[in-house]
Amino acid sequence: MDFACLDEHLRAAAQGTPDAPAYTYLGKTVSYSELYHDVLCVAGGLQELGLASGDGLAILLPNGPEFVTAFHGALRAGMYCVPMNPLYPPGELLYMIRDSGVKAIVAPLQLAAMAPLVRAAVPGIALIVVEQSGALPDGVVPYGSLLAHAPVADARRATGSVDDLAVVLYTSGTTGKPKGAMLTHGNLSSEAVILGDYMDYAAEDRIVAVLPLFHAFGLTVCLNTAIYTGAELIILPRFSPTEVLTVIQAARATIFVGVPTMYSFILQAARDTAVDVSSVRHWVSGGAAMPTAVMESFERRFGAPILEGYGLSEASPVTSFAPMDGRPRKIGSIGVTLPMMEQMVVDEEDRAAPVGELGELVVRGPNVMKGYLGRPEETAAILRGGWLHTGDIARMDEDGYFYIVDRKKDMIIVGGFNVYPREVEDVLFGHEGLIESAVVGVPDDQYGEAVVAYVVRRNDSLTAEDIQAFCAERLVKYKWPTRIVFTDELPKNAIGKVLRRQLKELSAHSPS
Repeated sequence: MDFACLDEHLRAAAQGTPDAPAYTYLGKTVSYSELYHDVLCVAGGLQELGLASGDGLAILLPNGPEFVTAFHGALRAGMYCVPMNPLYPPGELLYMIRDSGVKAIVAPLQLAAMAPLVRAAVPGIALIVVEQSGALPDGVVPYGSLLAHAPVADARRATGSVDDLAVVLYTSGTTGKPKGAMLTHGNLSSEAVILGDYMDYAAEDRIVAVLPLFHAFGLTVCLNTAIYTGAELIILPRFSPTEVLTVIQAARATIFVGVPTMYSFILQAARDTAVDVSSVRHWVSGGAAMPTAVMESFERRFGAPILEGYGLSEASPVTSFAPMDGRPRKIGSIGVTLPMMEQMVVDEEDRAAPVGELGELVVRGPNVMKGYLGRPEETAAILRGGWLHTGDIARMDEDGYFYIVDRKKDMIIVGGFNVYPREVEDVLFGHEGLIESAVVGVPDDQYGEAVVAYVVRRNDSLTAEDIQAFCAERLVKYKWPTRIVFTDELPKNAIGKVLRRQLKELSAHSPS
């Protein structure tokens, strides 16, 4: 199957359904023709700054219209985009700006103060800020001037190949420095087409975009797939469970895409409130494993299933999803392989593992990245034999459903026995006195490693002994948490995935 360049999806929507709503943000709705006009203006403005096809634009923006127009404006100008979390510390942002080789940055006004630091690190880089009020530092370009530019000609880019670099997405950097996954137009557009068709997205859909658009999950499942199908995005600048429930009801939203922590908080927010979310036909979860207890509680409360999927930035990102063809949904499974993609579980020698056996999940298809930017050795290590090696431990059942057991590097070895954090966390999530939990392994002189559980409890009356007794009834002894650490919240990244590395660092500096 042939795929179009990512920006051609927007052009097709603007020409095919010009008056249809493209997005709604803070009560204002913008049509596809209006969005495309803005995108062509931004493309012209970027070219006026001296930026050319093949140059990179770093986008340090939260969810909002500016993210959408900057992203597609750069693509229309033949550039590649590097979305970044604007809340990252300056040192991390500077590292990614230098590593990605971008020629320009678009950022919120608050980051204008970084201009001297950025210019010292990357001489000649263009700085564009989304202004609100006040004077800008010398040489800093207001984003409004791009939008005010005359639109470039509505013509296909001369370099419009699906093999062109479209996006560089930096991994979360759980080990070492973040790496930039190079995703082409073909990678991202194939993902949007496959996922949109598989999930039956339609022009009439209204998709809540509260996931960060600078992350692979939100970028693909919300923005790119919505534009491919001509659907409407309801863009929220940040996650608030009460606001999500309000927006779903007011807009009669049809698709909600979130991570497990969002579902947990939505469930708590709706605990004693009358809500009508019957308009939602797809509740989609990904980004991290969904605890069975959270899924079952949510489905009892709202009477609708959560459709769980799996992916990683290097695969644009989704590779598995709950079956949509009438086959049963299996709780705890990440579903089945998406069309036009392949998945299998392999052993330590990269041979296919028998059905039901544990091994590493590997993937191949049109969605798999070109490689890591400037890192040929690490690219060769993860792309072996034509397969993307995910680093996730999984198994496949006799019906072709896949189950993620845990990250390969997160596995805990206690006295020679393998302990997967997710298994212990699933037990902890079943305790009604706990809001959330995360399990890590720490060095232990006697057993090699020991299991430590970080938990957020509903009230202070719950003790560590209570939790350990609860686990003792449900887990074999070597899987019991030897230490329970109470905390007000768990450290998470932008999409709500728990940062185990930070918990391990805390454990290393905490008394046993």
